Formats: sequence, structure tokens, C-alpha cells
Amino acid sequence: MRLLHTMLRVGDLDKSIAFYTDVLGMRVLRRSDYPEGKFTLAFVGYEEESTGAVIELTHNWETDKYDLGSGYGHIALEVDDAYAACERVKQQGGNVVREAGPMKHGTTVIAFIEDPDGYKIEFIQKKT
Repeated sequence: MRLLHTMLRVGDLDKSIAFYTDVLGMRVLRRSDYPEGKFTLAFVGYEEESTGAVIELTHNWETDKYDLGSGYGHIALEVDDAYAACERVKQQGGNVVREAGPMKHGTTVIAFIEDPDGYKIEFIQKKT
């Protein structure tokens, strides 16, 4: 078995694709419209789906916002420098909700940002 993807429901697909590609540097791997079901699926990631896990962005055409609930946590991305990654996100208009710094009760440097729908994304700095 291997992890294939994580699905997120998004309110504005174009805005979400721009965030994941322009701000986080992923690329659109595939996109399909389903007119009969009134939804679109877009898969974004750093690697091809055959070699790495990706994110499935699901846009239901008649829904522009979702309640995220309290059960969802976050997506984690490894970065070389969490401080620099936060600065890049801010320069591109992104929302940093926890600045880079050591995690509580530990030494790993982490930060949190939000995507356009409010999903949390954690940056975890590579250990040297």
C-alpha cells in the first residue's frame, strides 16, 4: 500500500490552484470537469502521482465555502528554511498564522500558513 492523495473541498478552484502552484510551488498534474455531477477535480503536487502523494482539490460548482470543522488537522511540507518560506508566502499575499520558530517542548523549527479556504499547512524545517 501507499498513500495516493489527500482531498480538500475548495470554494474557488482557480484561487486554490493559484495558491498551491504560485505560492507553494506545486504544479497541476491533472484536472477534470464532471458537468453531470457539477464538480471539478484538480490534482496538484510536487511529483507525479505514480511516485508521490498529491492533493486533490475538489470544487463543487454550487458551493463557495465549507465549514472546516474541528477534526481536520493540517498538511505538512518539509522546507529547507521555514523562516524564508514564511517570508515568501507573505510576499505573495499568503497568510502566515504561526511564524517560524521552534515547536513547543522541542527544537524542530515549524510554521503554519493557511490556504484560501482556511486549511492549515505546516512547514517543517529540514534538520541539518
